[in-house]
Amino acid sequence: MSSKVRLLLVLTFVFSLLSLSVFAVTWRLADDQPAGYPTVLGDQLFANIVSEMTHGKINIKVYYGAQLGAETQTTQETISGVIQINRVNAAPLASFDPELGVLSLPYIFSSSKQEWKVLYGKVGQELLNSMKSVGLIGLTYYDSGQRSFFTRHTPILKPSDMKGLKIRVQKSPVFVAMVKAMGGSPIPMAYSSVYTALQSGVIDGAENNIPSYYTMSFYQVAPYYSYDGHSRVPEILFMNLKAWNSLTPTEKTIFRTAAMAASLYERQLWKARVQEDLSLLKKAGVHFYYPTPADIALFQKAVEPVYAKYSKFKDIITAIRNTK
Repeated sequence: MSSKVRLLLVLTFVFSLLSLSVFAVTWRLADDQPAGYPTVLGDQLFANIVSEMTHGKINIKVYYGAQLGAETQTTQETISGVIQINRVNAAPLASFDPELGVLSLPYIFSSSKQEWKVLYGKVGQELLNSMKSVGLIGLTYYDSGQRSFFTRHTPILKPSDMKGLKIRVQKSPVFVAMVKAMGGSPIPMAYSSVYTALQSGVIDGAENNIPSYYTMSFYQVAPYYSYDGHSRVPEILFMNLKAWNSLTPTEKTIFRTAAMAASLYERQLWKARVQEDLSLLKKAGVHFYYPTPADIALFQKAVEPVYAKYSKFKDIITAIRNTK
């Protein structure tokens, strides 16, 4: 091998290393759920696909268990660009992008099938794009199941049962208004503080889905779970708009592809997780209650004033409700 060829090979090798060091990036993805939770596993699949399809140019490290902070904090840091990618429930995101509040409106979705037809359709995409107004862009939705109330001492079967109860809600205008309309006292609180607040009696109850109820051990201090099914608020995987705009068209396609794969995977995991956790909760002695259709109608009537506050989004609300 001639000295010129040897020099050329060395220079090529050095240039390749320099290219990797200059152009390869590592972005952070925040999630407040613990390791093994469906959303976290969906995040990891998303990260793996992006890394593989960009040949290591874009690496994404998933920070689960609220390592980077609670949802409101991490959303603010994603807007500023300190965090590049995030997974947050749509309810607290409405504090930043009010249009997303329609996804939290009580009883707006009639079934899981209808919900996903909406989210994967035109309305769902429009809502993801609406996040550009605050410096973000939505990538996809994750399943978060049905949310219902759980309490320390007595079940909630109709709106009158809420009177005098302090109910933890997400930091969401819709959820605050909903609990007020039902007759309770809404207490916005970070997710990580709920167990202690229930245990100490600072709050009388909260509301969430079955996997969260089991994973965070809320059933140990609030063993009365009432299936009122007031909402089906999805999770949203989103990212900083400047980071998104820094991607090439091909990379944007990769991100979209990875996000959809992660969404479908997370939904499968969610469905299995709900059944598994339900079985464990029943064995743990949780008291499950099922409000009658007549009682659900009372809840629906009670929350009508909440819809009035979102009248400027009536076209979106109508489009969701008309989706069959």
